[in-house]
Amino acid sequence: MNTCYLLLGTNLGDRRNNLLQTCSLLEVNAGRINKISGIYETEPWGFSSDQWFYNMAMELQTELTPENLLTILLQTEKMMGRERTEKDIYENRIIDIDLLLFENQIIKTKTLEIPHPRLHLRKFALSPLVEIAPDIIHPVLKKKIKFLLDECHDKSKISNIGHLQNIQPYSK
Repeated sequence: MNTCYLLLGTNLGDRRNNLLQTCSLLEVNAGRINKISGIYETEPWGFSSDQWFYNMAMELQTELTPENLLTILLQTEKMMGRERTEKDIYENRIIDIDLLLFENQIIKTKTLEIPHPRLHLRKFALSPLVEIAPDIIHPVLKKKIKFLLDECHDKSKISNIGHLQNIQPYSK
């Protein structure tokens, strides 16, 4: 089993329910959710919108390869109603699932980059990740995630608004 860290984000529709449904789909199709962070309400990053995001991080145990996991993540977004547009454009979305870290792997292909190339620049990604994995080491920057948050220059507004209800980490 491989340990990976994901970031979920949504700013359209019933944001809490979008996160809940996405967690359920990932539990069925991608692996076992071990930990989830609280929900962080964050202002949009990289574009302007009146709709703020709900973001949360999760630790997922998976037997999938990073490439196969990315395929499942994209399928999950599509199942949730996400329609992707031009690459690298920030916009409102019903769900966004970022693969932040996969074990201590470093991967850079046309379709996949691990660790996520902007993880260390985004408070909305670092804050929930620090909640569940503060001592994980970024494999490129060689620093603990909690230190990357301390060093982050992102001044975006962010607040922890609590946890998802009805989602419990899987247990046998």
